[in-house]
Amino acid sequence: MSDFIIRKIELKDAGELCKICSEEMGYECDSALMKSKIEKLDSKREAVFVAEEESQLIGFIHVERYEVLYFESMANILGLAVKKDFQKQGLGKALLLAAEKWAQKNGIYLMRLNSGINRTDAHGFYEHLGYVSEKEQKRFLKRLK
Repeated sequence: MSDFIIRKIELKDAGELCKICSEEMGYECDSALMKSKIEKLDSKREAVFVAEEESQLIGFIHVERYEVLYFESMANILGLAVKKDFQKQGLGKALLLAAEKWAQKNGIYLMRLNSGINRTDAHGFYEHLGYVSEKEQKRFLKRLK
């Protein structure tokens, strides 16, 4: 297991975080947009934690308060990724536990996340940590501009 620390995100992390989002999650990422998003983080509603080893960013998790009229407050995982060379070393679990701790500190006792149907390794990871798949769904997007 590598020696890593978990800390809150900083503006200087934008470039490395973009690289992780691109390489590990398959999302196109713009560093300028990432910097703007980090600057606008609302600490009352969300948190981003990063895993760092020897000043190198190797993973992250983004969690937010999720409110709907018909259910108790939940913490929603918006993104979780660890660089391929550092997977299966406890980083994902440590990041998920940091998000769970944040939720509890904010009076939230139910975690929620979505995971792509093809990410079967991730599904096993979540199930191993006590998460239960409770439904299948499709995601719909519509660009308005």
